[in-house]
Amino acid sequence: MAMTEIVQKSLPFAPWADPRTRKLPGIVPLDMVDWLHVDDAYTGQMAERDRLIRDCPGLVHGMTEKAQDASVEVYDLILRLLPPLGFCMDSGQATRPDGMTVPLNRDQPLLTLGRLIQEDICLMQPDGTGEHQLSGAILCFPAGWTLAEKLGRAMMRIHLPVDKYTEDVGRRVQRMLDLVRVDQPLWRANAHHSRAPLFNPLREDAPKDMADGLMPYIRSERQSLIRLPVSRAVVFSIHTYLVRMTDLTPDQNIALKEHPIHRAQ
Repeated sequence: MAMTEIVQKSLPFAPWADPRTRKLPGIVPLDMVDWLHVDDAYTGQMAERDRLIRDCPGLVHGMTEKAQDASVEVYDLILRLLPPLGFCMDSGQATRPDGMTVPLNRDQPLLTLGRLIQEDICLMQPDGTGEHQLSGAILCFPAGWTLAEKLGRAMMRIHLPVDKYTEDVGRRVQRMLDLVRVDQPLWRANAHHSRAPLFNPLREDAPKDMADGLMPYIRSERQSLIRLPVSRAVVFSIHTYLVRMTDLTPDQNIALKEHPIHRAQ
C-alpha cells in the first residue's frame, strides 16, 4: 500500500555531512530558542498526529506513574515557548499556525503537546540501577519501534535490537544523560534511507524487510536533550524530517556518497 506522502521540501541539516554528528553519539550544544521548529510540513504532520491521537491513542501515548510531575513540567515549559512560533494562546485553548484550535488540558499534558508541536516528546528518568528509563512519551512518528515495548525500560534494554548500540555506546549515552545540565541542553541528528511512512511502529520480533528496492526518502530525526529544573527528568524530543532523495542539495548528495548512511524500512 502506498504511503500518504507527508514530506519536507528540504533537509535543513544533514548529519552525515557534519563531522560533529557523523558518528555516535554526535552531540552539539542547543540554543533553547532553536529547540522547537515549525517547518513546511507542519500542516501535514499535525493532521497525521491529530488522526493518530484520535484513532489510536494507546499506540502513541504512554506514561508511568513516575512521569506524572515531569509531564506537567514539560507541558508548562513548552506552552511558554509557543507564541513566538506563531501560536495564538487564549483562555483554555491554543490556535496553531495551521489555524486549528486545540483545547489546553494540563491533566493530559503529553497528549495535548502531541497536538501542538511536531516534536515527539519522551521523558527519561533514573531507574535506580544507574540507568535512565523511558518513563513517558507522546510518540506519533516511531521509526521502526513500538512504544509499548519500550515504556518503563532502561536505555540498554530499549536499544537491544540496535547492532550499533554497543555497551560502549550505551555507557557514553548514559554518561551524557547523567551530565545534561539545566542550562546546557544538547542536540544530535541521525539519518537513514527509508520507504516507510512517518508512523512506522514495529515490534522487536517483527521480521525486518531486508529486500533491496527503491528507498525514495531520507528520514532524519533531530533529537534534543533538555534537563527539567524541578523534576530533573531529561526531555528527549524528536523532530522528524522525511525528505525525498531528489530534494537533497548537491552538497548533501556529494557528502552522502563520501559518508553512506544505512538503509531502513
